[in-house]
Amino acid sequence: MRCRITMFGRTVVEIDGHTTRLAPITTSVLIRLVLAEGQMVTVDELFRDIWPPSVRPDRRRERISVQKRIVELRKLLDPEHPGESSEILRTDRGHTSAYQLVLDPEQVDVLRYRRIVEQAHGSDPATALGLLHTARELWRGRPLLDAEQYAFAEGPIRRLRLLRASAERALLRAYRDVGQFDRALETGRALLAEDPADEEIAELVAELRRQKQNRPRSLTQRAFPSLRTRIVVLDGDLFAQEDAHLVVGFSDTFDTATNRDVVINSASIQGQLLRRRYGGDRLWLDRDLRSALAQVPKSGSESRATKRRGKLTRYPIGTVAVLNQSGKRIFGLAYSHMGNDLVARSSLADLRESLDRLWEAVHRHGQLGAVAMPLVGSGLARIGPVGREDLLKEIVDSFLTHSRSRMFCPELRIVIPPGEIGKIDVLDVAAHLNSR
Repeated sequence: MRCRITMFGRTVVEIDGHTTRLAPITTSVLIRLVLAEGQMVTVDELFRDIWPPSVRPDRRRERISVQKRIVELRKLLDPEHPGESSEILRTDRGHTSAYQLVLDPEQVDVLRYRRIVEQAHGSDPATALGLLHTARELWRGRPLLDAEQYAFAEGPIRRLRLLRASAERALLRAYRDVGQFDRALETGRALLAEDPADEEIAELVAELRRQKQNRPRSLTQRAFPSLRTRIVVLDGDLFAQEDAHLVVGFSDTFDTATNRDVVINSASIQGQLLRRRYGGDRLWLDRDLRSALAQVPKSGSESRATKRRGKLTRYPIGTVAVLNQSGKRIFGLAYSHMGNDLVARSSLADLRESLDRLWEAVHRHGQLGAVAMPLVGSGLARIGPVGREDLLKEIVDSFLTHSRSRMFCPELRIVIPPGEIGKIDVLDVAAHLNSR
């Protein structure tokens, strides 16, 4: 039997998809037992907390009044065991009878809400967003509405309202941290409408307006303890990851010329590699590439008549040129085919083959260090109509598949450049990571 209890707004019990509203006094007993969270509640406590002093009869009648409500609840919650044999609403026959409601917190919306918000507070921004959206959907009315008049509900109601305020603040920060500034501002304005004197929220809203273009560092991440690794998705600068080996995408000709951006765009990852790690010295970079590729079998060669600019020697898709610089490795990955029209083209099959070869190279040369890589395939060598989220998932799945065979990299960072994060569904990426 599947049971769910809704306590935001009017209290409703749903059993196997069928909803039931209880009599007000029985509803109050149910709420009191739920709020005990598995602890025993005596007959005396139930009667004292729910029945008004003006109707309190002698002790025998007190027990009968409470027991009638317990019987009603048992018939609804545990129809196969409506008596004291019930494992859902248990009885303790001590000096004073007591009752214990045994439910999974996931079955009660207010308890589930609390768990989700607490989990969100300890999560990365993207994961927190998903959790807080779920929490928002649960809050559908005033908490414990049917028990607002009772003293026993005052504390739980106050704590739930405080928790909601903290959840909305966390939601604002999570929107900000994943770059969804419009939603962050919308949430901040709603909070200020509720409490115009809230200086903390006013300052956050002002900061968002001033620094709308600022981006966070970590968007989402997940550790995989059994594989001894973790995956982090960052919004930042690939070449600022100085404590990690880098992956840089190339074409099968390993072109490096950026003059007038005819062959390689100077703003591309390859162009930045030349400028930022080789000081713009293309001869130095080409020398390192020749050395790294010296033992790699060639797949073909073009003539200058057919390929007007750039290099003429081709290497197999998936070739990895391992460059050594300042104690770190740069894994030059050939995942695209440079056409003689100087347009790079690739496919999902090429990407998958290239990633397989990349992890092999990282295993051989990475010395168990962290690896940072861009979203390969999302640049000028775009892989067909494939979305950025799908490219990211391909990288994640390929890395985890190889990590299950052997531990070769303690941390993979996928670095999204500033301004690109708005083109990625971060929640979708976080959900995929959390499902692996």
